[in-house]
Amino acid sequence: MEIADVLKRAYAMPLTNPSFPPGPYRFFDREYVIITYRTTREALEAVVPAPLEIDEPLVKYEFIRMPDSTGFGDYTETGQVIPVRYKGQHGGYVHSMYLDDDAPIAGGRELWGFPKKLASPKIVHEGEVVVGTLHYGSVLCATGTMGYKHREADHDSVLASLAAPNFLVKIIPHVDGTPRICELVRYYLTDITLKEAWTAPAALDLRPHVMADVAKLPVLDIVSAVHFTADLTLGLGKVVHDYLADRSLSEIGATQPEKIRA
Repeated sequence: MEIADVLKRAYAMPLTNPSFPPGPYRFFDREYVIITYRTTREALEAVVPAPLEIDEPLVKYEFIRMPDSTGFGDYTETGQVIPVRYKGQHGGYVHSMYLDDDAPIAGGRELWGFPKKLASPKIVHEGEVVVGTLHYGSVLCATGTMGYKHREADHDSVLASLAAPNFLVKIIPHVDGTPRICELVRYYLTDITLKEAWTAPAALDLRPHVMADVAKLPVLDIVSAVHFTADLTLGLGKVVHDYLADRSLSEIGATQPEKIRA
């Protein structure tokens, strides 16, 4: 393989047999159960990176069933999204994600910087209750329960929440173990078709685990819950802040203060 061929083919790893195809990535009949809860501001301050700012001390715990997605297949995901602001723009910071399929783990981490880990989340319907669970190995780390379709949710509010920007910290290490890429990334969901949306009472139980630390954002009380299905496209990202540039500027400032002030 010639050098030019390497550059032509190198969009993902492994070079000759990537784990996922090029986008766009379209999702059909994506089922969400999102339980919004109140936590402590101290817990959020320990995990939300600047220049993002915390809104209220809230967390959205999400269970997402994805039965049909281009390139990524059929899988289930769960994790925590924290409402934040970036330069006055309201959105969500994706703090944790656990899922059961290799392709979206590889693609999510390599392309956007999603904080994805391999685990076993599930959404099931048990009579009049929707149940979401997260197992990491044999250990139960999260259980969410929600009444089944009690009241129709406000579609405009659900659409607005889906259309809001989301933020990630993308980290790619250098071969010597130091960070080669460390960036704040913004992405959007696009071409959204909301099919149905419901609210109901909900409960959420998070348990400690060394590798699935969802319980470090403790549940104080439940604020709301929504259960909906939608078709949508996962848009590619844009770098909005480069943490390594900050480091470079500080290093230059330490050695050439007069030049920086000028």
